Amino acid sequence: MKKLLIVESPSKAKTIGKYLGSDYIVTASVGHVRDLPKSNKQAIDIPAGFVPHYEISKGKEKVIAEIQYLAKGVDEILLATDPDREGEAIAWHLEQLLRDKKNKIKATIKRVTYHEITKEAIEEALKHPRIIDTDLRKAQEARRVLDRLVGYDLSGLIWKKVRYGLSAGRVQSPALRIIMEREREIRAFVSEDFWVIKANVENKKGNKFELACTKEPRDQKLVHKILDLGKSGKWVVAGVDETETKRSPRAPFTTSTLQQTASTRLGFSPSSTMRIAQKLYEKGFITYMRTDSTTISASAITAIAAYVNKNYGANYYESRSFKTKSKNAQEAHEAIRPTNISKDDQGSTPEEKRLYNLIWQRTIASQMSDARMMRTKITVNVADGQIPDFSTNGSRLLYDGWLKADPDARGEDTILPIVNVGEELKLLELTDTAKQTEPPSRYSEAGLIKELEKRGIGRPSTYASIIRTIEERGYVEKVNKALKPTDTGDVVSTFLEKTFPDYISDTFTASMEDKLDDISNGNAEYEKTLRDFYTPFTVDVKTASKDAEKITNLGKADPKFVCPTCGSGMVIKLSKNGTFLSCDRFPDCNGALMIDGTEIKPDTPIGLHPETGEAIYVKAGPYGPYVQMGEAKVVKEETITKTGKKKIKEKKLKPRMSSIPKGKNPAEVTIADAVKYLSLPRILGTHPTSGENVIANVGMFGPYVGEARNFRSIKAPLDPYSITLEEALALLAIAKKPRGFQKKAKK
Repeated sequence: MKKLLIVESPSKAKTIGKYLGSDYIVTASVGHVRDLPKSNKQAIDIPAGFVPHYEISKGKEKVIAEIQYLAKGVDEILLATDPDREGEAIAWHLEQLLRDKKNKIKATIKRVTYHEITKEAIEEALKHPRIIDTDLRKAQEARRVLDRLVGYDLSGLIWKKVRYGLSAGRVQSPALRIIMEREREIRAFVSEDFWVIKANVENKKGNKFELACTKEPRDQKLVHKILDLGKSGKWVVAGVDETETKRSPRAPFTTSTLQQTASTRLGFSPSSTMRIAQKLYEKGFITYMRTDSTTISASAITAIAAYVNKNYGANYYESRSFKTKSKNAQEAHEAIRPTNISKDDQGSTPEEKRLYNLIWQRTIASQMSDARMMRTKITVNVADGQIPDFSTNGSRLLYDGWLKADPDARGEDTILPIVNVGEELKLLELTDTAKQTEPPSRYSEAGLIKELEKRGIGRPSTYASIIRTIEERGYVEKVNKALKPTDTGDVVSTFLEKTFPDYISDTFTASMEDKLDDISNGNAEYEKTLRDFYTPFTVDVKTASKDAEKITNLGKADPKFVCPTCGSGMVIKLSKNGTFLSCDRFPDCNGALMIDGTEIKPDTPIGLHPETGEAIYVKAGPYGPYVQMGEAKVVKEETITKTGKKKIKEKKLKPRMSSIPKGKNPAEVTIADAVKYLSLPRILGTHPTSGENVIANVGMFGPYVGEARNFRSIKAPLDPYSITLEEALALLAIAKKPRGFQKKAKK
């Protein structure tokens, strides 16, 4: 009996193919095979019950044709896509395409799932085929349809009320709001001066250690008093408190905790972590990496026990179970763990090895005994108690326990000397340092993930894409590894908070996630859930489209800023590259300033182009500052009509223009800079396959290379001004994520 087993990725197919005999053909769908078309009118039939109309994803025609061809020569088809909503959806789409009558496929179609790619797990999965889980598939479809409807409607409104080309999403918008709320706290924060006073002391045995004043005075007079009395007073040990504490190991990794820990320990972004984990999973090294569960299977616990007893000793082993925090944990049945506990070094690249080792350490440590620490606090009275106490804290490890397997979690020990109450200490140095209170810190990627999980916004498998999306849209940027909202992000979030406060609130977003989970559990209906949300939502969008104020100007500028051209007042405007100051008489006057008051001179050339001899200007437009070569020209064209008469037609030729890159001060643009910017678009050569010109340019969404209708973004360290043809061809050869659609819609 010949069988066809279909997975998502070629690398997974290769790994599984090694475990199966000649009766099996293993192939890959290469991710999703169908998706919604871009046009919302074609994508979803709302009156019919939110019925989606799917189209074959662009570039997947050959993949599907190959699968259909293979399916005709087998007796059974096994859909072995990932064990989550997305995997269930892909399996359903494949089934729909294979069951198409015109394919004349007679093979039975069944669904199989597994949570690790090992020979044993695959063989066990094949023993338990099932039908496709309709509830799970419907939950994925509901999320996809809901996100499309919300994104489409909100984005259209933002285009109309804020700026063309901007967009919004159901889950990304609340995430942006959280970042923006923190930024407002930072802006409103008023710092205060305070002083940190430290003392270096020495006991009778010559052991030196440092103490800090338990109070951080905000009055400089008190600082001088502490310093004066401290230098003249007697330093005596007032107390020594020692407390033995235990440190228990943490639960094995879920998707969320893996992303957070990989960020803080390894410096990996959430997207990188998931990409690397995906490769480890596909190679059979770890269990499925999209999971809310902290459970470890009985067989894995047995293997961990054997490893710990053999390598560390029986006293290091302690069987533990961890309660899963997520009330709707359903993405997988196990935590993320190694498939082979005995191997602590797996992976083909340094990044894969580091992430695997992190997972291995966490898994082993989760089944080990507590570590024991001795925490010590020394308190010193100075000058008969006329000034605040000084103290220091330290710790030492009494028993390493689970830290034996995960030493990086230990941190640094501060070992303090042994002193006795009443013992006199010698003051070596007493110093004060002036500081200022600091505002709350911005969210790191790990911090935002923790906050999203805490508030119930999104699901662990979506956190990486949420952060990536708001970064790619230009709503946030990384500043010292922290997420800072851009001017554009500020405006978009403020507009949404003002216009749709309920829809981007924590409670509403978390409640919506629960309702989608209810669909997957069979406790809610697809159509009713969507209709209950979308009916009032679309009314609110229409109302906002009519009543919401258009954000052309963001407010009046400080009165100290006046138009450099006419002396009138200035208003703050949002451009593609951030905010700038524009004359409040625009378009009658086009005077403009940078947000810091630097003048953007629109009518005075900065020099001449070295090749054309035309004047080059630095100007400000609705999409930000730009350079312009020459002026607009009007030329006359002579044509002959059908009756033989001459006709003169005037044609306006626009001057060559190019955006000034974000972060570049227009006042500092030189002729060399301008020539560089005006070199775009650059023709790099011809594509060896299509014969079309390959170009490098900067567009609405940043720098890119393209040929015909094929485009790819240019990421640092490459740039559109210096990228070579070879580098451009390499980018164009990278497969796009399936987003396209066919002309003929398929349900």
